[in-house]
Amino acid sequence: MRLLKVATCSLNQWAMDFDCNSKQIKESIAKAKEAGAAVRLGPELEIPGYGCEDHFLELDTVNHSWECLKDLLLGDWTDGILCSFGMPIIKGSERYNCQVLCLNGKIIMIRPKMCLANDGNYRELRWFTAWKQKDQLMDFQLPLEISQALGQKSVPFGYGFMKFQDTAIAAEVCEELFTPDPPHSELALNGVEVIMNASGSHHQLRKLDVRVHALIGATHTRGGVYMYSNQQGCDGSRLYYDGCACVVVNGDVVAQGSQFSLKDVEVVVAQIDLDVVASLRGSLSSFQEQASCKTKVPSVEVPYSLCLPFNLKICLSLPLKIKYHTPEEEIAFGPGCWLWDYLRRSGASGFLLPLSGGADSSSVAAIVGCMCQLVVKEIANGDEQVKADAIRIGNYKDGEYPTDSREFAKRIFYTVYMGSENSSEMTKLRAKLLADEIGSWHLDVSIDVVVSAFLSLFQTLTGKRPRYKVDGGSNVENLSLQNIQARIRMVLAFMLASLLPWVHSKPGFYLVLGSSNVDEALRGYLTKYDCSAADINPIGSISKQDLRVFLRWAATHLGFSSLADIEAAPPTAELEPIRSNYSQLDEVDMGMTYEELSVYGRLRKIFRCGPVSMFQNLCYRWSARLTPSQVAEKVKHFFKYYSINRHKMTVLTPSYHAESYSPEDNRFDLRQFLYNARWPYQFRKIDEIVSELDVKGAKDYAVHDTVTATSNGVGGMGVASAGSGNPKAGF
Repeated sequence: MRLLKVATCSLNQWAMDFDCNSKQIKESIAKAKEAGAAVRLGPELEIPGYGCEDHFLELDTVNHSWECLKDLLLGDWTDGILCSFGMPIIKGSERYNCQVLCLNGKIIMIRPKMCLANDGNYRELRWFTAWKQKDQLMDFQLPLEISQALGQKSVPFGYGFMKFQDTAIAAEVCEELFTPDPPHSELALNGVEVIMNASGSHHQLRKLDVRVHALIGATHTRGGVYMYSNQQGCDGSRLYYDGCACVVVNGDVVAQGSQFSLKDVEVVVAQIDLDVVASLRGSLSSFQEQASCKTKVPSVEVPYSLCLPFNLKICLSLPLKIKYHTPEEEIAFGPGCWLWDYLRRSGASGFLLPLSGGADSSSVAAIVGCMCQLVVKEIANGDEQVKADAIRIGNYKDGEYPTDSREFAKRIFYTVYMGSENSSEMTKLRAKLLADEIGSWHLDVSIDVVVSAFLSLFQTLTGKRPRYKVDGGSNVENLSLQNIQARIRMVLAFMLASLLPWVHSKPGFYLVLGSSNVDEALRGYLTKYDCSAADINPIGSISKQDLRVFLRWAATHLGFSSLADIEAAPPTAELEPIRSNYSQLDEVDMGMTYEELSVYGRLRKIFRCGPVSMFQNLCYRWSARLTPSQVAEKVKHFFKYYSINRHKMTVLTPSYHAESYSPEDNRFDLRQFLYNARWPYQFRKIDEIVSELDVKGAKDYAVHDTVTATSNGVGGMGVASAGSGNPKAGF
């Protein structure tokens, strides 16, 4: 037997905070050593933090990374343990995203990333160069200060692996796992038994299974040990890195870390018998055949043994059942953990939420309530860092700390119902009940006097007073009267967030939380600079459909039973007067359902459809209930309002990224914000296709009707024409 104990980490790094990052790297090494591990793997770019973005272009970022690496190597941190550290390195005039492989105070080799992530939220080609020279390892001259400190002038640099006395180990960096021709395939044929993948992968709803299946697939058909490390937490942007460090052996997951956690450092350890890798590979005829004629990968000889011999006191890690969270749990825990990181790192003392009693703002309130529950649970489990942060944020005195989530919420969470003459008693009551269940400090405010003051000022200036549509006003008047209410709420929310802590003799300020969902953003069904224009938004890229399912789940699993009634209520902005024959409803206002919006969003972004291709796709999808003409009108209606309102995305509140069809303008969905909203060419093409289908449908109907009539006359069956009354029944 060759017994190898490995440790892979999830670290909550913070971009550009080198002190914090180095401290947590050291803590992870200490935990790995304490567990007896011979190999320690950390996340991608863990020294500066993955999310530095354009800071990677600064020489300071590279220099500080070298300084932190020197500190790690001059201490005893790498003594007796192979460590992989992620950092940017400049070679010549090119900047590379690298894994630096170290042992016993020396650098063994530097492995630059060969395939860069450059889609979705990722822009690695903006900051790094992909390494393309796979045939040889090059000499890399270490910076003078590092060289003198370590007693090393140069190290091997490039694509290759480390050949120890008892095994072979190589690095694979994040995106390379998901490429059509991944390095681990070639490395396995060269005898590499352990692959270390340092990753910076963000959370997205329903995404984890894709990642885990890729890890399993990497070793299922070719054998091997696959170590996966990931960042965990909010490192300073819209993304939440969802950890889930794993160890996979021959296609079986033998160790898995948490996906959502408040821990800053999590180390996952596995004890492996490497002989099972050799045994499996030796039994696969196809592996043997391909290994015999493989392309040779360069290697570095390391005169050191990592494995232990057979020992009955050592327990091997066995295959386990993979832990997946439901989408409802992901909505609760992902944004909840993200909010906690943002709160404790921003210097704020809490959150303020305009709580309308509707589904969206109630979802945000429930997520904050979940965050409070997670904090209290982690403190009960002995997490001293969470405890220290909670004491500071909650302004606890004399050794007190949170033991009850509702009491903690009362200290850090304000909810404000900002009603008007158009608000109903039901939404007011729902907001109050939910606030009581969560424990927030709840306020009930009427904005009518402020709205009236604005309208009186306008009337003084112009001599006119706008009216709602139900009272005989125009669309322009109606929209303006709705917008002024929403914008007053925004101003009031920020005023309360800055002054309420002062009123209650609390230090700091409160962050204003937004509550617009991804579908409303896509359609532009929100007022620019309304009460959703906030500091951050935990549901900004979550669909209405998913939020409603989440509310039903949270009513039971989070203990907020009032959410069931909130979810059952029809969505309404309550910005127009309620009459006996009229009640404002979101889907009526938008001219489309939330379900339809989700379909439009996925086709637009994920499947990259313009108006014409979206129309063609939906003709197939909706053929059972809509004619091509009806589909065309729906597609045109969507693109008209999408393009009219696209400018709102430029000021969209920074939102937790959770959905791949997010229209978020700044980082994810890079499209213009000034459109020709008539889409003349595209809409004309749709009309032409509809006309062709109408003509074809009429001809098919005529032929079918003739055949049926003949059949009836000859056979005497008396069967009516299937096309009668609806010449487009075939669509």
